[in-house]
Amino acid sequence: MSRLPASRDLAREIRLSRNTVMHAYDQLLAEGYVLSRVGSGTFVAATAPDRLLDTPSAQAAASPGHAATGLSQRARNLLAQPAASLCQWGAFMPGVPDVTQFPNRHFARALSRLWRSPDPTLLTYGAGGGHAALREALTAYLRVARGVHCEPGQILVTEGVHQAIDLAARMLADVGDAAWVENPGYWGIRQVLRMNGLHVQGMPVDEHGMRLPEDGTDAPRLIVVTPSHQYPLGAVMSLPRRQALLAFARRTGAWVLEDDYDSEFRFGGHPVPAVQGLETDAPVIYIGTFSKTLFPGLRVGYMVLPVALADAFRSAHADLYREGHGMTHLALAELLQEGHYAAHIRRMRVLYGRRRSLLARLIREHLGDAYLGEHNSNAGLHLMLRLPDAVDDAALTQALQARGILTRPLSRYYVGSTGARGLLLGYASVPEPEIVAGFWTLRDVLRTGAGIP
Repeated sequence: MSRLPASRDLAREIRLSRNTVMHAYDQLLAEGYVLSRVGSGTFVAATAPDRLLDTPSAQAAASPGHAATGLSQRARNLLAQPAASLCQWGAFMPGVPDVTQFPNRHFARALSRLWRSPDPTLLTYGAGGGHAALREALTAYLRVARGVHCEPGQILVTEGVHQAIDLAARMLADVGDAAWVENPGYWGIRQVLRMNGLHVQGMPVDEHGMRLPEDGTDAPRLIVVTPSHQYPLGAVMSLPRRQALLAFARRTGAWVLEDDYDSEFRFGGHPVPAVQGLETDAPVIYIGTFSKTLFPGLRVGYMVLPVALADAFRSAHADLYREGHGMTHLALAELLQEGHYAAHIRRMRVLYGRRRSLLARLIREHLGDAYLGEHNSNAGLHLMLRLPDAVDDAALTQALQARGILTRPLSRYYVGSTGARGLLLGYASVPEPEIVAGFWTLRDVLRTGAGIP
């Protein structure tokens, strides 16, 4: 075995600090390339570990062909059209709240107090569907703010809407079952359903929400809707359509998954109550999230389950996802109980309403009313900018990104290859001066890249 120079001698020879050389030696030792003997020095290992990398099994695993055949068909379908954006902050990224306004002082104070003398039960695995204090606080909030009928035992705290949809799909549907989604609708829900082996069918939406078929179409197992603010077009599901949906679900044995992702932000008129609260024991699983009201990185959402499903879902959730975040749950409960959460919602409603009005006014004055989506309600965190059918909104999105403007193309939200063209413009996280500056960049790209005068 060859002996390496002493670290001090090598550092002097190559003119590096001794600490750098010692770090390199330590790394080589950790990876098995050298051996160290106290009092004797450091030696090159007789058998280098990289010889192990030449085994046939390792070579096969590294080859493109093996990697492709090693993935499931569901995985290949998912990766063929990845939809999540690598950049999630800036004008006009849709679906992102103004995280700079988060009431961090109150939240940090609660967490600081909890961490001074942490309860060991908050630091281990949880199995109760979320901390009891948070479930109780959510119950009180949802009854008043959303008209949801529930008790704390019906609430299951999740790590967001995606996990809630995933759990519902696993618990209520088998591979090959049908799931209806809005068309257009949120791509993330479709991906989760498909990865669970469900047959996803897009149902058209109009100004009243999802349109149910009038013929004898086979009923699905799951129906996923955003009735309070249809994503992405913005329609509010009418009361007759909500009642028809519940009647259809009861008649066919389907379950309605009500995604109430941003209902807190309505800038005019009365709040729209949840579908779940329209009838006693409705066949509805209500799903909410703190991602739009506080910040997405919090990764806390919740489900309101029918009484008959609550215990089974809670047990499965503990087995599948190994829940935790007890400290976060308890701090969130304090925000709700002490009124800081409601106060934050009120402040943000005013702020977002002002920003929405500014962006809508710019569109009307400089593009025209026709460019505002026909279903845009006075709510939510984004506006829909409608475009002529001949415009390639995906290519336009890329051109805008090159100019520092983040949007999402409407055509990507449709099931299938056809759909209307448009851009989702998020305004919630964009200060007013940046809305104006971003709009002029958008206006310039529309003129040069899409021929819109």
